[in-house]
Amino acid sequence: MELTYYSDLAVRLVNTEEPLRGTDTLTSVEAVRTLFGGHRHAARRVGDADVTRLRGVRGRLRAVFTAAAAGDEAQAVDLLNALLLEYPASPQISGHDELTDSGRPDWHLHLAEHPSNATAGYAAIACMGLAFQLTDLGVDRLGVCEAAPCRNAYIDTSTNRSKRYCSDRCATRANVAAYRARRRRERALNGRTEDGSQPSTDTADR
Repeated sequence: MELTYYSDLAVRLVNTEEPLRGTDTLTSVEAVRTLFGGHRHAARRVGDADVTRLRGVRGRLRAVFTAAAAGDEAQAVDLLNALLLEYPASPQISGHDELTDSGRPDWHLHLAEHPSNATAGYAAIACMGLAFQLTDLGVDRLGVCEAAPCRNAYIDTSTNRSKRYCSDRCATRANVAAYRARRRRERALNGRTEDGSQPSTDTADR
């Protein structure tokens, strides 16, 4: 089952908005269709109402990542379970007419959604994919980028569970900011005397 791909749908949806920057790319039917990516058949069902519906799902998924990043595993699971109940999906065996080297069908699992609208279909496979990743990797693998003002969601697939940023760009920016902050502190400390008082500027002491 393409777990990484399905869970990536959840990450992509959450990251269509950057709250601290005040940006939102999920503003039109065309933007929603782009979000569906390879699910072209499902994307054809998208209508104006799906823009609002998907924004609602986005907020709830962000809450899952935020709770996980804060270490509240029970809250993250409860929030995701609520979404799974509202947007169910079923695993189904598929071959897609593809054959293995031995000439047999390349059987594998896919998530099949039974949507009443495009949003329900997207939410079903995104939430189920995220649930598989959460139970397979651990709740602590769901994170929110620490490089303010980014706050993008991510899934940490590193071997040492060390990921703190959504991208190399954010990691570099955070490291540069931390370095500059250290330099400012060092300059401030160097401007003081050993006993912690400011150097005297009284001309009588010169």
